[in-house]
Amino acid sequence: MLQVIKAGCQVVITHGNGPQVGNLLIQQEAGVSQVPALEMDICGAMTQGQIGYLLQQALLNGLRSHNLNFNIVTIVTQVMVNKDDPDFRNPTKPVGPFYNRETAERYKSERMYQIKQVVPNGERPFRRVVPSPDPIRMLEGKAIKKLVDAGMVVIASGGGGIPVTLNDSGENEGIEGVIDKDLAGEKLAEAVGADIFMILTDVNRVKLGFGTAQEKDLDRMNVTQAKRYLKEGHFLSGSMAPKVLACIRFIEYGEYGGDEAIITSLDHAWLAIQGREGTHIVA
Repeated sequence: MLQVIKAGCQVVITHGNGPQVGNLLIQQEAGVSQVPALEMDICGAMTQGQIGYLLQQALLNGLRSHNLNFNIVTIVTQVMVNKDDPDFRNPTKPVGPFYNRETAERYKSERMYQIKQVVPNGERPFRRVVPSPDPIRMLEGKAIKKLVDAGMVVIASGGGGIPVTLNDSGENEGIEGVIDKDLAGEKLAEAVGADIFMILTDVNRVKLGFGTAQEKDLDRMNVTQAKRYLKEGHFLSGSMAPKVLACIRFIEYGEYGGDEAIITSLDHAWLAIQGREGTHIVA
């Protein structure tokens, strides 16, 4: 990422928060006999600040080692979702610790948790599940755009942002749920008018037939091909599928859409910007 900034690119950064929120939820459960547990939207806000701080410090130190001075800022970001999103009726996103049957039944009754069995067997096969609604827009989008236009490196929409809806009084209200970080990242790219949307993951390229004898790397695909591969089930839901969907949305948004979306690994980011690595999705 330092190479990208050094090359003169304006950069807006987002990140996941799964392990950090998971740890924080376990801490809430462990301390509930002494202090009330915090709700999920609060935990999401806390981890945005936590991870943003770590990224800010690492970037600041890295840039200074190259005699570069940038203002780096983290924005705690709220993301509007539709309270009628179908995922509220059938939540499927597992969060927090695993439970045995007794604890699962107790939390269903006492805390009104929705809990599902997420592994076929074992002592603790149950987890809480929450909605993962589709993101609509960043509430802080205009502020983020102003910071980017002022030349700052902005970290925003961490962990998919804090999901909020409009309550019956027309006020913003946090909800118990999570937003897919890749789909939210695409909304962030829209908000700042990005030319390139890059998703960094643990593989260098998107693959067709992943895990089969016919596995094949994809260097480039257009939106029509990406939609077809997605429909044919080449990409796993909860893994590569939302990444490809986010890239499709980025290319197609608005009157003109983005120029290019890239999926690659962190260590290949700079080479991918140069067109030498990664999977490139274009119109």
